[in-house]
Amino acid sequence: QEQLVESGGGLVQAGGSLRLSCAAFRSRFSIIAMGWYRQAPGKQRELVATITSGSTTTYADSVKGRFTISRDNAKNTVYLEMNSLKPEDTALYYCNTKYRSASDWRIYDDWGQGTQVTVSS
Repeated sequence: QEQLVESGGGLVQAGGSLRLSCAAFRSRFSIIAMGWYRQAPGKQRELVATITSGSTTTYADSVKGRFTISRDNAKNTVYLEMNSLKPEDTALYYCNTKYRSASDWRIYDDWGQGTQVTVSS
């Protein structure tokens, strides 16, 4: 069973905007943090933004001031609002949740399948 379902990727011109959504199907009470990572061709996966259950946010320097992460706890969904997009933002964007297992109390990761964001110049 998919634990994360992403949507919202696509093709946009430089300077444009996109909004990514990720719905989590694991119990929201076990989720510690939700976030977005991205991987461009030939590069390693990198953190874009995260938000904790207490709404503390973290952003990569490259997206600060342009991207905003938010979370709807009632819907167990995380969003990434991306503005002023640049060609270098082109990548496969992955949703991530960190959750604490009820069985062993350790922290694990769920990953989405990825949604493609392409920014044309």
